[in-house]
Amino acid sequence: MLRIESPIATARLTLRPFVPADSADVYDYQRRPDVARFMRWEPRAPQDVRVAVEQMARETGLASDGDCLSLAVVEPGTGTVIGQVELVLLSAEHRQGEFGCVFHPAHQGKGFATEAALAVLGLGFEALGLHRVVGRCHAANTASAGLLERVGMRREARFVGTEFFKGAWRDDLVYALLREEWTGRGHAAST
Repeated sequence: MLRIESPIATARLTLRPFVPADSADVYDYQRRPDVARFMRWEPRAPQDVRVAVEQMARETGLASDGDCLSLAVVEPGTGTVIGQVELVLLSAEHRQGEFGCVFHPAHQGKGFATEAALAVLGLGFEALGLHRVVGRCHAANTASAGLLERVGMRREARFVGTEFFKGAWRDDLVYALLREEWTGRGHAAST
């Protein structure tokens, strides 16, 4: 089991559980059509964001299959939530997880997503003892595919026409990283 009770500091960021007061910052990016474009939701209204943040605030640990750990990505100098990262426990028995993230476009291209993703992968491999972590994205989402590649994930598949998504058939890319690949890149794995 993994439970996050205190913030995690990276070189430039703080990752911490969500709190209801984060709704205004999250609304600032979840309301945007360019952010919602590849998400399963449409641009969100303030009330929808409040509900989403309340849900994410409850997602602070991984104990059972399907549990999600959601963390706010905070820029320490401003205290602003600039994005969110998550790790889902797909299978405790097979030690499988899935990584995902969403960032405000104004904070993309600065290495923040890579920094946050590496921290979450570290939690998965080191604190939770996962064997494999996958990442999935819409095939047209080149920014997400690039992020998954930058953190060391290898592309394993392109699923064609997986679902009718926002008026068109969607293709998905699937990436993965094994624990031994993580440690082979110089990351410690303590479990």
